[in-house]
Amino acid sequence: MIFFQLFYTFLMIGAFTFGGGYSMVALIQGEVVTHHGWMTAAEFTDLLAVSQATPGPVGINTATYAGYTAVINAGYPQWAAIGGSLLASLAVIIVPVALMMLVGAWLMRHKEHPTVASVMRVLRLAVVGLIAAAALQLGSSELSTADGIFPKVVSALIFAIVFFLSWRKKASPIALILASGVIGLIVYSF
Repeated sequence: MIFFQLFYTFLMIGAFTFGGGYSMVALIQGEVVTHHGWMTAAEFTDLLAVSQATPGPVGINTATYAGYTAVINAGYPQWAAIGGSLLASLAVIIVPVALMMLVGAWLMRHKEHPTVASVMRVLRLAVVGLIAAAALQLGSSELSTADGIFPKVVSALIFAIVFFLSWRKKASPIALILASGVIGLIVYSF
């Protein structure tokens, strides 16, 4: 019975959540803690911390861990809990994936239409603006909290080099992140 409830609950969460993974968290908490009582608020807080610390979308990670914990707390064995985590993860993405496939197919068929092309150009500019705003906000907070001029210069220099290598030389983002981390570790450890 819990497996059907898990599937239905997470299917509805995935179908009616707009705004990304963090907007799912409140719905998931309301369902698994308040409505169904599958776990305590403290367990959900721990689950959320692990969901944010692991790679991947926070909404799917939360669904995965919630499915596992709900089945374990219902008294089922660990192998059944793994099934519960897979079921919750699958249920939360079915509707969004189906919608994105439909929207993607529609966009591919109508991408040459002047209205669709105009909307996509505006969206591309908006995405670039949002990314630039986030980078500026993070950069300004980093530069305002650094002590002394040396960390500020090093941070600005690393940013400029990474920007140049990614934009002009098409360097691997993973390599740039790793290299920046190593350089930061070396520079800031002294």
